[in-house]
Amino acid sequence: MSTLALLGGLGTTTAIWRRQLDAVDGAVAFDLPGHGAEPLPDGEVTIAVIGASLLERLPERFSFCGISLGGMVGMWIAATAPDRVERLVLACTGAKLGERADYEARAELVRSEGVGVVVEGARDRWFTLAFRESPEARMVLDALATMDPEGYAACCEAVGRFDFRGELGGVRAPTLALFGDRDPVTPPEVRETLLRGIPGVRTAEIREAAHLANVQQPEAFTDHLRSAA
Repeated sequence: MSTLALLGGLGTTTAIWRRQLDAVDGAVAFDLPGHGAEPLPDGEVTIAVIGASLLERLPERFSFCGISLGGMVGMWIAATAPDRVERLVLACTGAKLGERADYEARAELVRSEGVGVVVEGARDRWFTLAFRESPEARMVLDALATMDPEGYAACCEAVGRFDFRGELGGVRAPTLALFGDRDPVTPPEVRETLLRGIPGVRTAEIREAAHLANVQQPEAFTDHLRSAA
């Protein structure tokens, strides 16, 4: 299998992909700027900056799976370098998520009070009630609580600034849009925008999964990943 690049969401590290890395040949995970071992670049962090950095490190042809912010990066990469992307999985993401002012306010809060202040909100978005106290959920949330505030804030602002709704037609790779059926971050209008905008896109839903569907339902997520890539 060719290289499958995996990129996670705001406030997560490559640890969220542990089950997929074990199960899918050729899979390699990357951290977002200021997350895990990935340093912050000089200047403003944008989806384009993250995508361009990844393109420099990936082979000439590859498949890509991004969740949430990572999916935004995947859209940008697929539209910017269409000849390089073999397959694309956009998981629990949208061409625009929420309001820019809300993300800017969250970034300001994290810079002043630390990342711990957003852990409870992340718990509610990322996992269903039945899963929130599981060891897997606690591991992801504990990593969030100790994350570099500036790395989180910079990527938070990048999400708020991103609006790709008018450019989805440039995504030409065979694409699967994958959603958790309990994900509060991707309401119907967000999903429909992807389905209307990307030529030939397929869609699938994972049952009993919120925003981090790959962590909560790893087997189902990985099965979709294999079928797409």
